[in-house]
Amino acid sequence: MSENSAELKLPDPRKNEALRSTVRTVAALNLSYFGIEFAVALAIGSVALFADSVDFLEDGAVNLLILAGLGFSAARRAKLGMLLAAIILVPALATLWTAWHNVTTGLVPDAVPLSVTGLGAFVVNFACARMLAPFRTTGGSLTRAAFLSARNDVIANVAIVVAGLLTAATASRWPDIIVGLGIAALNAGAAHEVFEAARAEHTAAKP
Repeated sequence: MSENSAELKLPDPRKNEALRSTVRTVAALNLSYFGIEFAVALAIGSVALFADSVDFLEDGAVNLLILAGLGFSAARRAKLGMLLAAIILVPALATLWTAWHNVTTGLVPDAVPLSVTGLGAFVVNFACARMLAPFRTTGGSLTRAAFLSARNDVIANVAIVVAGLLTAATASRWPDIIVGLGIAALNAGAAHEVFEAARAEHTAAKP
C-alpha cells in the first residue's frame, strides 16, 4: 500500500467537517479550562489539580495536532501518533515533581476548591468524551489519542472530587497526592495505547 493511497478518506464529507468542528471545539474547551484549573492548583497547592490542569493543556495540544494532521497519509499520521504518545507522558512527569514537593513540605490543599474545580473538570471532560466518541476510530491513532485522554480524564475527575471530600474529612495531604499519582498512571497507560496504535498503523502503511 502506498502512502498516498493510505490517506484519510472519510465516507461522507459532512462527517469529515463534523470531525474537524468537534476537534476545534474540544481543543478550545481544554485550553480554556486549563487556565482555570492551573490557577486553582497553584493557589491551593493541589497535586491532583496540577496534574489534571497540565493534562488539559496536553489535551488541547493533542487536538490541535489532530486538526493539523487529519489530511495526512496513514504513515505520517502514525508518526504524529507516536509524538502524541510522548506528549501524553508530560503531565505524568510534572505530577511526580509536584507530589514530591507536597510530601516534603506537608502542604494540605483546601478541600472545597479542590472538589468544586474537580467537578467542573468532570463536566468539561465528559462533554469532550461524548463529542469525540463517534469519531474515535475514524482517524487512527490521532482521534484515538483524543478520545482516550478525554475518557481517562472523566475517571480522574471523579477521583479528584472524592479526594476533596476525603481531604475535608481527614485534613490529610495524602488523598490529593494519591489521586495525582493515579492521574499520572492513567496518562502513562494512555500513552502506551496510543503508541501501540500508531506503531500498528505505521506497519500497515508500509508498501
